Amino acid sequence: MDPTLILAIRRSRALCPYMKNLPSSQLHGLVRQYSKASGKNTPILQRANQCPYMSQAIATSNRSDGSEESDTTLGAAGSSMPAPHPMNKSWLDRHAGSVCPVGRHMMASAQHSRTYATQSKGAYASMVSTSNAKPSAPPGSLQTPPTQTRTPGSGLGRLPLPPPKEGPGFDFEHFYHDELALKHEQKTYRYFNNINRLAQRAPMGHLANSEAQEITVWCSNDYQNMSRHPRVLEAMKETIDKYGAGAGGTRNIAGHNKHVEHIESVLARLHRKDAALVFGSCYAANDATLTVLGSKLPNCVILSDSSNHASMIQGIKHSGAKKMIYKHNDMQDLEAKLQSIPVSTPKIIAFESVYSMCGTVGPIEKTIELAKKYGALTFLDEVHAVGMYGPHGAGVAEHLDWMLNASMPPGKLKGTLMDNIDIITGTLGKAYGNVGGYIAGSNRMVDLIRSFAPQFIFSTTLPPAVLTGAATAIEVLMESNHTRQLQQIRTRELKHALLNNNIPLQSNPSHIVPVLVGSAEKAKMASDLLLNQHGCYVQPINYPTVATGLERLRITPTPEHTSTHVAHLVDALKQVWQQLGLRTVSDLLAAPQDGTDKLADLFRQSQFQEDNSPLWSDAMLTLPSELLRGSNSAALRCQCKASPVDHFFSVPPLGVHA
Repeated sequence: MDPTLILAIRRSRALCPYMKNLPSSQLHGLVRQYSKASGKNTPILQRANQCPYMSQAIATSNRSDGSEESDTTLGAAGSSMPAPHPMNKSWLDRHAGSVCPVGRHMMASAQHSRTYATQSKGAYASMVSTSNAKPSAPPGSLQTPPTQTRTPGSGLGRLPLPPPKEGPGFDFEHFYHDELALKHEQKTYRYFNNINRLAQRAPMGHLANSEAQEITVWCSNDYQNMSRHPRVLEAMKETIDKYGAGAGGTRNIAGHNKHVEHIESVLARLHRKDAALVFGSCYAANDATLTVLGSKLPNCVILSDSSNHASMIQGIKHSGAKKMIYKHNDMQDLEAKLQSIPVSTPKIIAFESVYSMCGTVGPIEKTIELAKKYGALTFLDEVHAVGMYGPHGAGVAEHLDWMLNASMPPGKLKGTLMDNIDIITGTLGKAYGNVGGYIAGSNRMVDLIRSFAPQFIFSTTLPPAVLTGAATAIEVLMESNHTRQLQQIRTRELKHALLNNNIPLQSNPSHIVPVLVGSAEKAKMASDLLLNQHGCYVQPINYPTVATGLERLRITPTPEHTSTHVAHLVDALKQVWQQLGLRTVSDLLAAPQDGTDKLADLFRQSQFQEDNSPLWSDAMLTLPSELLRGSNSAALRCQCKASPVDHFFSVPPLGVHA
C-alpha cells in the first residue's frame, strides 16, 4: 500500500469510529473506487474533502493513479493537496449509506427535507444577506453604504472547518458544521436582514446602522399597519404603565388575568363561536390543537391540504393519527379520500383560507359540504385572512357571506359558512400587528385543548400590553373596512402595473403578490439588488418553502403604501429583471406547453383559472370598476388619498355598522 495513504489512515483513524473497525485494505479499495468514479463535482464530494480521512486518502489515491495535480484543495489539516476526481452519483447511492454512518445520517436528513417540501408550501422564507446593502431614501437622495455586522442570530454564513475533536466521544462541532454546509450547498441557508420598521413613517424602515437613510418595506405581514395605529399604541402604553411588562407566569400560575379573558371574549365574538383560547403563536395553536385531537379521537384520520403550513404538518405528526394528504384545493381528490374512510371513523379536514406563499384561497364552501356529507370535522387556518376579509375582519369564511354578516353585529349567527366551520385558528400578529395565536370553536372543544395541550399548559401567558394592544386592533378592524379597502386597492394597482410591465406574477384572489423568478440564486440576487440599489426590501422565497423551480419574491402592499411607492417598486423590478435576464410574461407565455416548464405552467394556470376573481369585488371596494382596474390611477388616488394617521378615522366604514 502507498506509504502516504498509510500515514493518512493512521492520522485519521482516531477521529472516525467507522475506520477503527475496518481493515486498511478495504478502506484503500473504497478510496480507489471513489477516486476513479466519473461525473460532476457534487456537493457530497465537496463534503468528502472535509472528512479528515477521505480528503487525504482520495488525494493520495489520485496521485498513485497518475492524476494531474495542478488544482489544489484544502485538506483537513490545512495543507494544500490535489483536488480529487469527481465522484459518480450512482456509486454514492449504492454505497454511501452503508459505508459511512455520518453519510447515512446526511442522506436521511436530505430525504427528510425533500419529503417535507412536498408536503408543505407554507412556513418560513429563505433570507438574504445585506452585508453590502445600500438602502435608499426616496428616489434622488444621496446614498452611502451602511456597515453591518453578521451575528449568530442573523446568520454567520459559511464558517471554517472546526479543528478535530480532542478526546473521546462524538464530534458535535463537526456535525453542526456538516449540517450547515448542506444548507449552503442546497442554497437554503437563511440570512436575516436587520430591518427596523418606523412606527411614524410606515411603510418605511432602516437597516441596522443607517437610521438617516430609509428603505421601503414591501414584505411585512403587518398587513393593516396596526402595529403603529394610535389607538393600539395608546392602549399598550396605558397597560404597561399600570400592569408592567410580563404576565408573571402560565395561565395556571399567576398568569391568568382580565386582559387574556377580554381578548378571548373578543375573538369568540369575532368568529361567532362559543369560546376562544389564546396561545403564544398560531404555530403553537395549530400544533397543539391537531396534536390533542388527533391523539385523543379513536382511530382518527386527518386529511390535510398538500400546501398546509408547517405548524399543521407538525401537529398531525405529533398526534400520531393516520394522515391523508390531498392535492392542493382539489375537491375531487379530497372526496375520493373521504370515501375510503368508514363513516364512523373520526375525521378532520385541515386546510387554510389564504395560502401565504401563493395567495390561493381554499374552497371553504365545498369543503364544508364534503365534511357534512362524510361526517368530518373542519379545521380552518385563517392566519393570513383575519383582519383582511369580511365586514368585521373575521376572515374569508365571514367574507363569503358578506351581506348576512354585515347586517349583524359580531356574535352568534347560525347558518353561515363561519358557523359551519368547527375550528378556526388565527393570529394576533400579521393584520393585528402584535404577536400570538388562537383557536375558536365550541366550549367543550376549547376546554379540551386548554386541559390537555402542553404547548398551552406550560407556556407563559402573553404580556398584558400585548393582549390589550391586540384586542384594540381587533376592535378597530371590526369597526371599519377602510384600511381593508385601501390595502386591496394598493394590491390591485400593483398587480396591474406588474403585468403591464411584463413582470410575471402568480395571479390569485387575495392580497398576496408572488412575483415569479424560478431560481433560488436569482431570487436572492434580485432581492439584494432591490435593497442595495433601489431601497426596496422584498423577501425571496425558496425551497423548501416553495418547490424548486418555483422560487419567487413575495410582496405584500399595505394601506400606507402610496402610488409613488408602487411606481418606484415597479420601476426597480423592471431594472432588476433586465440586469439579471429574468423571464418575463412574454417568455413564459411563449414556453412549450408540454409539462417540462414548471414556472411557465404555473404562470399560465394562474392567469387563466376560473376562480381567480378578487375576493374583494368592485362593489365591496365602493369605487368605480374602471378605476379599480387601473385605467385612471390619478383619479383613484384622489378618491382614496388620506394622511398616514388621519385616514384611520376620516372615511366612513362600509356596511350597516357605521
